[in-house]
Amino acid sequence: MFAVYAETFSFDDPLSGLMVGERPAPEAPDGWATVTVRAASLNHHDLWSLRGVGLRQEALPMILGCDAAGLDEDGNEVVVHGVIGDPSWAGDEADDPGRSLLSERHQGTFAEQVIVPRRNLVPKPASLSFEEAACLPTAWLTAYRMLFVQGDLKPGETVLVQGAGGGVATALITLARAAGLTVLATSRDESKRERARQIGAHEVFESGARLPVKVDAVMETVGKATWTHSIRALRPGGRIVISGTTSGPDVDDAGLTHVFFKQLSVIGSTMGTRAELDLLVKFLDATGARPLVDRAIPMQDARDGFAAMAEGDVFGKVVFTL
Repeated sequence: MFAVYAETFSFDDPLSGLMVGERPAPEAPDGWATVTVRAASLNHHDLWSLRGVGLRQEALPMILGCDAAGLDEDGNEVVVHGVIGDPSWAGDEADDPGRSLLSERHQGTFAEQVIVPRRNLVPKPASLSFEEAACLPTAWLTAYRMLFVQGDLKPGETVLVQGAGGGVATALITLARAAGLTVLATSRDESKRERARQIGAHEVFESGARLPVKVDAVMETVGKATWTHSIRALRPGGRIVISGTTSGPDVDDAGLTHVFFKQLSVIGSTMGTRAELDLLVKFLDATGARPLVDRAIPMQDARDGFAAMAEGDVFGKVVFTL
């Protein structure tokens, strides 16, 4: 079958190990389903995999991709939850120490077919296109959990989204606005600030700018470049929810004095559960909020999408279609 896969690693030139061609079709074991992929979306995780982060040499060649929407064996339209859990784990799904993303231990979604545990399938409503649905399982599910599970945000509260432009940030802005939150957003890029306003931000600011109000929560995916600003933007008792560090994990000033004096909470968040993905899909179906697709391109041209992400030339999600 046709697939997009990692053959080698290169930290400095990740696209050098990206291959487009034929791979063996998967065979689903008992309890697993075969999904015919109609659309799959690109994540930074896929670019990091080509750099050898989170992916072992002995797992190569590995079909990339964590997200997909398509048809199951019975022709049902489904969204694939990309977190593969340990079947013996009996605790909360989000705490499963044996969980992994598709394309880490199991072949990913950038292919004509992908196999996943049957419990990982979520019904796709007719109101969502395959391209929109394919955006949800990683970036949008991460945003949903950050806002409403870990962040426990309620309508009427104020949230700051740092680094508007990426898939998670655009999801945070759209979901927060649809849920009745007041949304502030930052970006170094003027055009991205304007687009953040267009998709739902009430006010936009240059990165690091002084805000007119203190916020209830900050959604942090940038890390080092915005951390001090995030700490200073919070009201007493506010919280930071962090799911990534795209500018680097180390900070020069952790703002610890502000953390204890203002009694701030710093909360980690990673992905989300199958049940939360189902709630996210239903939320979008009910509200009419939709993922922002930066570009949809044939999977045969996947290299173009990877190159755009590597250069930072995206606003929203890159989707590959079959």
